[in-house]
Amino acid sequence: MVVVILVAIYQSTPKQSHLLATKRIFRYLKGTTGCGLWYLKGKDFTLTTYTYVDWASCVDDKKSTSDGAFYLGESLVAWLSKKQTSISLSTIETEYIAAAAYCTQVLWMKQTL
Repeated sequence: MVVVILVAIYQSTPKQSHLLATKRIFRYLKGTTGCGLWYLKGKDFTLTTYTYVDWASCVDDKKSTSDGAFYLGESLVAWLSKKQTSISLSTIETEYIAAAAYCTQVLWMKQTL
């Protein structure tokens, strides 16, 4: 999955190597269409979210990184790792930006359940 993150970083100005990596990712995904998540009947369907924020983690531009994991019961159903678009002046501001993004994701997930 690290490859997906690396390719996504360069999506605004892709090069030939990024296109080749993206094609390889799609070939891999095409071969895994039979894979999926299995949920047993009667199990807990509680949606739980864990987040982590690393304030000013990028040494080049001092932007923060937000990470999150979304569980449905005991199964990981989504994860997110994203560099924030703005530069935060404090850890609280960084956490507020991340919380807003993750609340949006949780609301969308609850709506689709």
